[in-house]
Amino acid sequence: MKTQSIKTWNEEERPREKLMLQGAAALSDTELLAILLGSGTQKQTAVDLARNLLTAGDGRLDALARKSARQLTDTPGIGLAKATSILATFELARRLAAELPEDELTIRTSETVARMMAPHLRDLPHEECWVLYLNRGRKLIGKEKVSVGGMGSTIMDIKIIVKKAVDRLASGIILVHNHPSGNPQPGEQDRRQTEAIRQAAAVFDIDVVDHVIIGKKKYFSFSDENY
Repeated sequence: MKTQSIKTWNEEERPREKLMLQGAAALSDTELLAILLGSGTQKQTAVDLARNLLTAGDGRLDALARKSARQLTDTPGIGLAKATSILATFELARRLAAELPEDELTIRTSETVARMMAPHLRDLPHEECWVLYLNRGRKLIGKEKVSVGGMGSTIMDIKIIVKKAVDRLASGIILVHNHPSGNPQPGEQDRRQTEAIRQAAAVFDIDVVDHVIIGKKKYFSFSDENY
């Protein structure tokens, strides 16, 4: 049976028209997702599809954002095109959240690091290690992912990290990685790797300014805790 088209709804109830009349903030998560999907199927409207997607993610956007394209297409009516649009939108949201104004690119606090990196790392099911490269004035001159691990650990390759810092003529580096468990407290391996990198970097007059571990809702800073 063919479903009733959204075009037959009252204008103030249609997601696109509602957005134009009231602004995006007035729309529910389901309505915003429906606009992103663009269209429904013969049996379901875009709003129905959006509602089903959110239900599959326990009603939470962060759960939906962690799904792969294959997992998204498990929802009837969601093909590859809609799945990739959803993934692209969430990635843009992460990048937007991680952007800092030009006048904040000088890194003075662990909070700045966490605000920049948490959108990239806090929802990952595996560990990743990133390095932020700083000049002598603590201005950010680059950042990159240097390793990917499993659910419990990632190996920080000391030679690669120090070489990349030397190549960039960095005066300081900040190590950043995540704990998929959500608990940002460092383990013994975290402490050993940090100290080993600190000693190796010091040979080239490069400071390890901090090591920030990103959890689900909190972060841990080696510098703040005087480790």
